[in-house]
Amino acid sequence: MKTLKFTILLVAAMFFTIPAQAQKDEKPVYQFTDEVEVPHTIVQNQAKSGTCWCFAGTGFVEAEILRKYDVKLNLSEMFSVRWAYTKKFDRFVKLHSATNLSVGGEIFDVLYAVNDAGMITDEAYSGLVLGDPNHNHSEIQKCIDGYARVVTQKSNGRVLYETYPKVLNSILDAYLGEVPENFEYEGVKYTPKSFAEKYALDINEYVQFSSFMDQEMYEPFLLLIPDNWTYTMTYNMGFDDMMSEVDHALSNGYTVGWAQDVSDKGFSRKDGVAIVPEDDVNKIRESNPKAFKKMTDEEVLAKQYSFEYIMPEKQVTDEMHQRAYNDWSTGDDHSMLLVGIAHDQNGNKYYKVKNSWGESGPYKGYWYCSEEFVKLHTVFFTVNKAAFSETMKDKLNLK
Repeated sequence: MKTLKFTILLVAAMFFTIPAQAQKDEKPVYQFTDEVEVPHTIVQNQAKSGTCWCFAGTGFVEAEILRKYDVKLNLSEMFSVRWAYTKKFDRFVKLHSATNLSVGGEIFDVLYAVNDAGMITDEAYSGLVLGDPNHNHSEIQKCIDGYARVVTQKSNGRVLYETYPKVLNSILDAYLGEVPENFEYEGVKYTPKSFAEKYALDINEYVQFSSFMDQEMYEPFLLLIPDNWTYTMTYNMGFDDMMSEVDHALSNGYTVGWAQDVSDKGFSRKDGVAIVPEDDVNKIRESNPKAFKKMTDEEVLAKQYSFEYIMPEKQVTDEMHQRAYNDWSTGDDHSMLLVGIAHDQNGNKYYKVKNSWGESGPYKGYWYCSEEFVKLHTVFFTVNKAAFSETMKDKLNLK
């Protein structure tokens, strides 16, 4: 009897295990072929730090060093985060709290940090001193924000400008660790400054660019978004020009920093794909007549964001892009790094994007964002201006 029971249980276990294993091994719906891939460094994990800008920016800097010096570094993101906190805090106080003190920022901030403070390896300064395996900035952000309010309330009758930098530095030491005065890399001792000098990048070689209809074409302008706390200027260009220059940069070996919105339903965290699906039911049916033949219109439309099928997409225009910025449906809520160009099995164009959520999703930390998604949800790009076409350099007067 015991043998019979064991056999029944074994068969039952096999019955439930096989489908689970099949599901685990099932290939994702979207199959991509990389056509262009720019050399870059490994995917990292920002975890609960809210510092996507720094992970994307550090990846951008690492890729530039790799391109220029043929050296693959793993730099400390938290060194730049710490630099940003000190600068933001000081600005917050001097502007009487009328500015942004959030954890957010932009890719260009890492270039500012390297230019001002230098850089350090992640091995020498990981920012993980609390015993957690991954970053968690929930408490440090509240602590810094609370202390900033204390300072600006002038409880002592005045702003203690001699004191608050010391207190802030102690908070940063407690949560991120003390920055070493020097560290070793491949047997040589460096300071953050001397390390940045060894693998020097000229900050003047980098620019932000985007496309907005309400700004003068081919001129720099101040893009009004909360996380642009450094007031970095952005070059404006035509909508088609913008996408063409992204392709030109990637095709010529340059990664492209990308500030964008991922709150849209078309960005699937589970599937590693981002699209702008068509909402015309007839066009959806035409894209896959066999799959949608027996469905009602309502059922067909319900599949828009299911990622069960490769959906046809809307053709995004510059008017749609401008409207999305104006009505806040496109905001600056994430930063990632464009590292390549790909196509799905139906020939649709996508950009390969290095994210900072660890090796998650079906593509191990990379997302494939359709050309239409990039058009619609881009806030701006960051690039080495040498990556621009000669025609664009002339238009922007960058020579």
